[in-house]
Amino acid sequence: MSAAPMELLRKWLGHPEDIYNLLRFKMGGYRAIMPRIDPDSLGCGLRTCYRYLNQTSRSFAAVIQALDGELRHAVCIFYLVLRALDTIEDDMSISLDIKVPMLHEFHSYLYQPEWKYMESKEKDRQVLEDFPTISMEFRNLSKVYQDVISDICHKMGIGMAEFLEKKVDSQHEWDKYCHYVAGLVGIGLSRLFSASELEDPIVGQDTELANSMGLFLQKTNIIRDYLEDQLEGREFWPREVWSRYAKKLSDLAKPENIDMAVQCLNELITNALHHVPDVLTYLSRLKNQSVFNFCAIPQVMAIATLAACYNNKQVFRGVVKIRKGQAVTLMMDATNIQAVKAIMYQYVEEIYQKIPSTDPSSNKTQQVIASIRAMSLPGSPMASRHHYSPIYLSCAMLLAALSWQYLSTISKATEEYVQAGEN
Repeated sequence: MSAAPMELLRKWLGHPEDIYNLLRFKMGGYRAIMPRIDPDSLGCGLRTCYRYLNQTSRSFAAVIQALDGELRHAVCIFYLVLRALDTIEDDMSISLDIKVPMLHEFHSYLYQPEWKYMESKEKDRQVLEDFPTISMEFRNLSKVYQDVISDICHKMGIGMAEFLEKKVDSQHEWDKYCHYVAGLVGIGLSRLFSASELEDPIVGQDTELANSMGLFLQKTNIIRDYLEDQLEGREFWPREVWSRYAKKLSDLAKPENIDMAVQCLNELITNALHHVPDVLTYLSRLKNQSVFNFCAIPQVMAIATLAACYNNKQVFRGVVKIRKGQAVTLMMDATNIQAVKAIMYQYVEEIYQKIPSTDPSSNKTQQVIASIRAMSLPGSPMASRHHYSPIYLSCAMLLAALSWQYLSTISKATEEYVQAGEN
């Protein structure tokens, strides 16, 4: 074997459950989590919208299509509208004197059948160039869905405009920025869930919990993407925190500053962990299986990502990702609240074991982990789901040795479903 297959084999032998779950996922397990809808059952406009959804985010397309009933279409349109708004925000070729009014007024374009924008240079520009199709399907939704989408779009546009020329300074501003770009998404989705009557009214009414769902995901992405954002000239880590460890945020990437950089990283991860109790409370209220899967999968991906990032110098040197087999395992397992609690418990324990005694945030990290432990004490079979018999392990290793190339193909094929934190 060449070096690459041997490395792949080594990874699988270290995590035999990944092999089993990759196979289980590919052999049909994914249908239980993310069933596909028949494109022929859709009208021309909706079919186009789902095509755009697949083009802009395959992972979101998969989980959205698994939602029940009319909620599926409402969330699809919600996603595309926010993708169009985000495309305008990201497009550096649009001058601020044009961009700011567009962001403020974008919600009104939903009711203008002919509005479109043809000047974007962004990769997702098709959602702006064919916005009339998206806005038409928006207007075909029930008014209760329209009102939610329009309201969230309006608030998000105002927030995006506010932070265009403003850097994230304090931790309060970090929360505010994350609220605008992700907390509002959580609030909007929750209101759509309740409007569909698949979930109780309290799910949409409790905006604090819904906001925490979004903040936990967004903070995880911001923490993980430090180096990528630095290379692209973006800064989202709050100055109030990083300024205690370096003169400039970019200095954290310098080898001589790695110890201080990791301490800064650990402090931000500790901050993000404070949202986990809200996440567990939110998920415990959900009744519909498709909504639960839709909400729970990104959250367990996030806690696994934070555990991989905690006290990890690699955050400042490259990309930290969870394994594809690990992601598939999380997707297959996170189908009920007890399983999610067990997963959260597992990963906060992993973080706890890595807390350096000299870390300035160690006491705070231990405290927040204690509060998460109290809500997620293992009491179900899921808590020991990674214990495998010697016979199974031997079979799994033999399977890995005989079929590494086949599994590599499977791993690549499932990638579109399991990229955590995709925008």
